[in-house]
Amino acid sequence: MKIHSFSRTHFLVSKCITMLALPVFFIVSSCNVSKTGTDNSRSESEPVATEVSTVDSNTAQTINTKISSGIYRQWHTVEIDFEGPETSEDAEDNPFLNYRLEVVFTNAQTSYKIRGFYAADGNASETSSKKGNIWRVRFSPDLLGDWSYSAKLYHKDSIAIQENVSEAKEVSISNAKGIFKVIESDKEGADFRANGRLVVSKGYYKFKNTDTYWLKVGANSPENLLGYVDFDGTYRIASSNDEGEASTTDEIHSYPSHITDWKAGDPTWKDGKGKALIGALNYLADTGMNTVYFLTMNILGDGKDVWPYTKPEELSRFDVSKLEQWEIVFRHMQSKGLMLHVVLQETENETLLDNGETGPMRKLYLSELIARFGHHLGLTWNLGEENGPAEWSPLGQNDAQRKAMAKFIKETDPYNHPLLLHTHAHAPLRSEILDSIVGYRYVDGLSLQQDERKHAANVVEEWRTKSKETGHEWMITMDEIGKWFQGAVLDSEDPTHETLRKYVLWGSLLSGGAGVEWYFGAKHPHNDLTSEDWRQRDRLWKISNHARSFFQENLPYWNMQPQHDLVNIDEAYCLREKGKVYAAFLPKVKEATINLSEESGEFEVFWFDPLNGGELQKGSIPIVAGGAVRTLGNPPATSGLVHEDWVALLKKM
Repeated sequence: MKIHSFSRTHFLVSKCITMLALPVFFIVSSCNVSKTGTDNSRSESEPVATEVSTVDSNTAQTINTKISSGIYRQWHTVEIDFEGPETSEDAEDNPFLNYRLEVVFTNAQTSYKIRGFYAADGNASETSSKKGNIWRVRFSPDLLGDWSYSAKLYHKDSIAIQENVSEAKEVSISNAKGIFKVIESDKEGADFRANGRLVVSKGYYKFKNTDTYWLKVGANSPENLLGYVDFDGTYRIASSNDEGEASTTDEIHSYPSHITDWKAGDPTWKDGKGKALIGALNYLADTGMNTVYFLTMNILGDGKDVWPYTKPEELSRFDVSKLEQWEIVFRHMQSKGLMLHVVLQETENETLLDNGETGPMRKLYLSELIARFGHHLGLTWNLGEENGPAEWSPLGQNDAQRKAMAKFIKETDPYNHPLLLHTHAHAPLRSEILDSIVGYRYVDGLSLQQDERKHAANVVEEWRTKSKETGHEWMITMDEIGKWFQGAVLDSEDPTHETLRKYVLWGSLLSGGAGVEWYFGAKHPHNDLTSEDWRQRDRLWKISNHARSFFQENLPYWNMQPQHDLVNIDEAYCLREKGKVYAAFLPKVKEATINLSEESGEFEVFWFDPLNGGELQKGSIPIVAGGAVRTLGNPPATSGLVHEDWVALLKKM
């Protein structure tokens, strides 16, 4: 059966069929209909097609119609709409709870069961419609060749959160079966559609079915990124000036400093909304950053301005237009190579749903997010910020509850995205929670918070070691450096970010960390809740990108192990693959030595500037021999900002 995708385009076609007598010309491109100049947010889901462009000379409006060939590209989103029951967000018969769309996508080698969702009129990001008869599924195919799909819509009280559909009524929908072909992606560079889906391997991110590993660096703030004025139904429930968190006012994010970073052809919605946030993400990606951390619900939390629901007190109904606008932003992030670090709750609200249990409301919340956004390739789920009870938030999830939540996510997510647990900032509070879950097979690792930056490397290595001992090696990322009031301050306050560069960035990565994100301290300008301008930390992004580039270009870091005591300098860090390569961060280089007693043969010595970046350079000693402790010599003269720290790279000749 021929595929017929009821996207926004197809509904316009049905309304414009009588215009075919007008002058036409043929083009080959991806179809795109929007009130804005260019809506790249939707174009990736359209099949490769030949299109007919019809021009109405009276209105000067171009309307694209399409004869679909049923051909999509690998890793691009296949989005299929189905006409089903007419309903609304606020219908008595709740469409989010009492309906369940399941679509099975089948290839000769594999099969995926994907949950769909209610999409109102199919164009809610533009119309803000709350009603309609469109049901939608999104799928990102990993294999080339022929695919088929079969869709079923079920109806029964609370069917969305029940384990099976055997007693539910099957509801008639259009377009229930179809076929399509998947060809190679046409994307390149950082775009996730050029590389595929991120999974966890050897304690690091890796692109599925490849040998390519990926190291993350990016922004942990503002955590309320989605508390943005251009999203439908978004506002702050209440301002706050509580001790222990950043202060807020009634105003939410507008990111005015980044509107000039929006580029022609970038997506918008509703006659030009979204430019400032899209521009901000452009800026961050252009600095080399590749991940952004954000909450999808902070009701009762610090910002009190992000939730997926129609109302913050209505926990079983979702704001379709808002979530479609989120999707526009998420797709753009993926095209720019920015991973979605999706933080599902925070410590103040982790018992809001079902008192912390994985009951009806939590299952519905998680299922809805997975259905709408799980198709994205670069995505990490996070169980919640500062998960578990604390003195300032004593009502937290217990061990059984967080394990149940993790198990549900892993069993519901058809793509098996990485799942992390965000921690408290120090021991013993952190270890009291982690000791009982370390190595748990439904959790892939830790999103670490650490208050004392000097100990960041030790904490990374500690939890990697503990997880290895259980037989389920975790991925450890350093995502929130403290202290809570300090974090990563502005460039104007700390021009070279020396302690962050030394202890956190290089210390964590050379201790086996899989990435670093930067938290903005609560008592500084442009903080964790109020930051409007990522450019205020431009040098921090550049310093971070220097480290990321060094690792990606020079190290098989996924095969390397930390052994800091090989270097004689205090507060030095060393990562090695025995017999092949050593990387050592030296806070000072005078009289630095490295112990090569276990090695034979010769190693070529290179130097890398961690503050100014650039190419590998040669120093005073070009080659060292194995079999003894060796002097590393002196690095080249500094070109750029003055500093004392250097990175030595030794490669087996």
